[in-house]
Amino acid sequence: MTDARDVHEDPTPGSDAGEPRDGAEGREPGEPGESRGAGATRSPSAGSHLMHAVREFVIVVGLALILSLAVKTWLMQAFYIPSGSMEDTLVEGDRVVVSKLTPRPFELERGDIVVFEDTGRWLVQAPTAQRSGVANVLHETFVFVGLLPNDSDSHLIKRVIGLPGDKVRCCTEDGKLTVNGAAISESYLKPGDAPSVDPFDITVPQGRLWVMGDHRSDSGDSRYHDPSRDGSTGSVPIDDVVGRAVAVVWPFSEMTWLGQPTSVYSAVPDSP
Repeated sequence: MTDARDVHEDPTPGSDAGEPRDGAEGREPGEPGESRGAGATRSPSAGSHLMHAVREFVIVVGLALILSLAVKTWLMQAFYIPSGSMEDTLVEGDRVVVSKLTPRPFELERGDIVVFEDTGRWLVQAPTAQRSGVANVLHETFVFVGLLPNDSDSHLIKRVIGLPGDKVRCCTEDGKLTVNGAAISESYLKPGDAPSVDPFDITVPQGRLWVMGDHRSDSGDSRYHDPSRDGSTGSVPIDDVVGRAVAVVWPFSEMTWLGQPTSVYSAVPDSP
């Protein structure tokens, strides 16, 4: 009976146990009969590397576009400010981020700055940038998926002054607006502007908002689109609201959070 350690002992002189055997172990590389080992592989070609990189790039870009579109559709969207109707809070050329969580699931509040669709045709002629060909296609695509801000060619941005049922009136003897009988001191107005030079006395219909620009002398807002003088035509349907502006993100030097001026409306009672 052989002990297990005999397997590792040197072969006896003259025996063929130490001689090279017929196989890969006993041949010099390159000699006839040489076979490839199991671990040997063909190096990948440049073409396969390129295809792999292209496939990876397409997947990453595709996922980024889908994520951006989802964010734009349900969470937030960027808009470009094309006019001075909201100065000095917002100036022409600013880019703002709008939260689409307002008015649902979060409720609108007096003083909110909102972007809404121009279903009432307030804009006589929409401001549009002149683009053509591929540049226009790329711009519209990037706006659609949310990678570029909407240029507001069919949207407006104003501040909510009256909620559904509110009675909004202008003006008191000292020139202030009143909401449900309470006079408000609007700290956000452009310096030098009066709350309004045109008197009005309206009740905001249910499901609608009374909106005004901070630059009152240069804002075609609810006041100028209400020929009935009862709030029915100048007010904006809540269903048209895209969302609430929450921050200025461009230019970088002017980045700021657009807080809610709760102190302005703190004394305003609920609508009757």
